[in-house]
Amino acid sequence: MSSEITKDKVVVALSGVMDPDFGKDIVSLDLIAGIDLSEGQIKVEVKSSNPALHARKRMQDAVEFALERAFGSEVKTEVNVGALPAEERTIETRKILPGVKNIIAVASGKGGVGKSTVSSNLAVSLALLGYKVGLCDADIYGPSIPTMFGVQGHNPKPIDVNGKSMMEPVEMHGVKMLSIGFFADPDQAIVWRGPMATKALKQLFTDVVWGELDYMIVDLPPGTGDIHLTLVSELDLTGVVIVSTPQDVALADARKGVGMFKIESINVPVLGMVENMSYFIPPDAPEFKYHIFGRDGVKRLADTLDVPFLGELPLLQTIREAGDVGRPAVLQGDSEAAAAFRVVVTNLLEVLEK
Repeated sequence: MSSEITKDKVVVALSGVMDPDFGKDIVSLDLIAGIDLSEGQIKVEVKSSNPALHARKRMQDAVEFALERAFGSEVKTEVNVGALPAEERTIETRKILPGVKNIIAVASGKGGVGKSTVSSNLAVSLALLGYKVGLCDADIYGPSIPTMFGVQGHNPKPIDVNGKSMMEPVEMHGVKMLSIGFFADPDQAIVWRGPMATKALKQLFTDVVWGELDYMIVDLPPGTGDIHLTLVSELDLTGVVIVSTPQDVALADARKGVGMFKIESINVPVLGMVENMSYFIPPDAPEFKYHIFGRDGVKRLADTLDVPFLGELPLLQTIREAGDVGRPAVLQGDSEAAAAFRVVVTNLLEVLEK
């Protein structure tokens, strides 16, 4: 075994391998059961939070790739992946929202690109696949999730937890949700300074009984500011999805959004980009497709920034109508809108698995 390879270097190499269920690297989760550098090869024992054979095989491939990238293909490796004991799969990996496996923020560089529509349909799509899903409307100044789920006027119920007053989320379409919109007069603008807004946001996570969830979708306000900085400092985000329309003015802001999450001090993985309002098909002329705001703008930007492109969503009247009546478009069965959202979710899940 080369003297250049040490156990410490192996640990560093494996610190980039993520556990998809917990959303953190296998080193910080203490999932490395053993490292052996004898017999001229690197032997690694790893525990997988998911006992399924296909999940353990993906973990093995990821570990082997990390070792090859760090030490070269000529170094012999042996990787064995075992299942994490059931009693250890409830490890609390987060101080806030410890029962949530994946926290995914949905962001946009500018307003009006359909970020809340994407957030709502992502959440419902995941729920339809059988996942336990939560949705937090962190757009403090312009909360729209209550409208998109048809729950305006609902009030989260108070609940006593070990002597502390907490709140239960409102649930609709299989999604647990909370929004500042439940506590504000819909006819009154929310005029808060930054510290008050960030305090309110934190309470949406800490004073609510979210329970065990597979995914928490967080609908962020547009731009880059206090809310975003609070979120990344308080929560252990799995990653962020950036939404944009394809025209240049929106792409310029989307580029800034991606750049913010890639700043070293923030360093949140960008799981991918979604192009909303990608094209328009007239209801009375379905053979025509019009790219009103430009064509493939988000896809080209994603390629330039080396982030995954998750898919394109059409500009359809049915999507707008679905949001207005509180029934997200993905619930429309075999419609074109529902199919487009399912493609985005499928691609997102594939990115998370990697």
